[in-house]
Amino acid sequence: MHNLNFSPLKKLEIILSGEHQSFATDLLDRAGVKGYTIMHNLSGKGSHGFHEGHLMFNEDDVLIMIIAAVPEDMVEPILEGFAPFFSEHSGVVFISDIQVTRMVKFTDQEG
Repeated sequence: MHNLNFSPLKKLEIILSGEHQSFATDLLDRAGVKGYTIMHNLSGKGSHGFHEGHLMFNEDDVLIMIIAAVPEDMVEPILEGFAPFFSEHSGVVFISDIQVTRMVKFTDQEG
């Protein structure tokens, strides 16, 4: 890749019930996250056993994953916002280090 600059960010992968999608996206929006991707109908096995994703008439009955790339300084406030939620509801947040191009897509500054 010619002349691409890479910048470090954190990737958040938030898995929760579809019925709580608006809570999660509102929290991310209020935290200043510039964008995210939502995947519906997840399948997998966790502490509550196997969950099979399937299309339903009601998207609230499926697991979703919201993926966001954020600067490191946003991670703690976002996790603090989710802490009360996850003390009452099932779900998980995975955090990993990533490198991105086009930093302007993720922050208010070009990096």
